[in-house]
Amino acid sequence: MRSSQELWQAARQLFSYAMVGMLSNLAGYALYLLLTHLGCTPKLTMTMLYATGAAIGFFANRRFTFRHDGHVGAAGVRFMLAHALGYLLNLALLLLFVDVLDFAHQIVQAIAIVVVALFLFVLFRSFVFVQRSPESGAG
Repeated sequence: MRSSQELWQAARQLFSYAMVGMLSNLAGYALYLLLTHLGCTPKLTMTMLYATGAAIGFFANRRFTFRHDGHVGAAGVRFMLAHALGYLLNLALLLLFVDVLDFAHQIVQAIAIVVVALFLFVLFRSFVFVQRSPESGAG
């Protein structure tokens, strides 16, 4: 069972993650709509914006959300792996719901942002920005 301190920390992290994510994703989605309106293809646009958003998200989430003080290089590699999985999930959602099922890409991408964000929060908390415990002897 988790202690109330662990639950409070998880809630604080989720709130901070949501704030960082909302600001970056609202800006990214506005850019997505603009670029696709100007003629860029949805998947190419998502790819360009995904990479930029991921780089900004690493530093913001490492510092503010998870307050991670571990090795930046190791966390960076895990972060890229998590985002590669998030990217593949996002791409799969676009391929399935836009190309196969013919839904509007604007709606699919808006929903995909939320789905991928929740998926990434779990990975960031459990894999990317894991805090070393004092009893582990690491440090």
